[in-house]
Amino acid sequence: MKRRLWWEIGIVLGLSLGASAIYAIVDLIADFASGKPLAEQSAALNSSQSAVPWLDLIYQLLGVFFDLFPVALALYLLWQPAVSAFDRIGLTWRRPLRDAGGGLVLAACIGVPGLAFYALGRVLGITLQVQASPLDTYWWTVPVLVLSAVRAALQEEVIVVGYLFDRLERIGWGRWPIIIASALLRGSYHLYQGIGPFFGNAVMGVVFGWVYSKWGRTAPLVVAHTLLDVVSFVGYPLAVALWPSIFK
Repeated sequence: MKRRLWWEIGIVLGLSLGASAIYAIVDLIADFASGKPLAEQSAALNSSQSAVPWLDLIYQLLGVFFDLFPVALALYLLWQPAVSAFDRIGLTWRRPLRDAGGGLVLAACIGVPGLAFYALGRVLGITLQVQASPLDTYWWTVPVLVLSAVRAALQEEVIVVGYLFDRLERIGWGRWPIIIASALLRGSYHLYQGIGPFFGNAVMGVVFGWVYSKWGRTAPLVVAHTLLDVVSFVGYPLAVALWPSIFK
């Protein structure tokens, strides 16, 4: 049974964020091999996929759509006849006010330190310049950025927290080894942004993992993650204008 679960975990991660972690590690190696300081390099999120606006929109929507299939796979594997996967990991909206409030508090607790951590990483030269929303400005830009934030939140909180916690617990791991493993995975697929984001996201992973172990719900984590990414993606141009030496 344990061997089967390890294979299952490997397949799910290989189709999703595990693969992203491998690519991120290779990207970081390539950054070091380039000979340029990390502070002089950049990493772009939500890049345009076509110079033609309507084609760019289609590519963006297709990217969001197909990126959610590993999330669907994880939920399918968690499903049991007596209880749905959504109930098992607390991804339900039966307590919208509590989940929204908890998510808002989490976002505030993570967001401000995270911004400071990014700024410190830039000053220390261990973090790349992260261009969070380099998309050209069209009528659909903000909605697509919000969809991208929701996609990232579902990918990370369902797979790295809800699914992985369940499977590692079934294998026999304790609470803190699971929290640390999940946090390290979360940090690893952000390595393409530099060393600083690895530690920042790993700390976020520890906090989110501890909260999930207490609450047993991914819904507030999804809310918090979505809020953080929406602020990062949509607020990026404002941050560039206010602090150009750090964000540009």
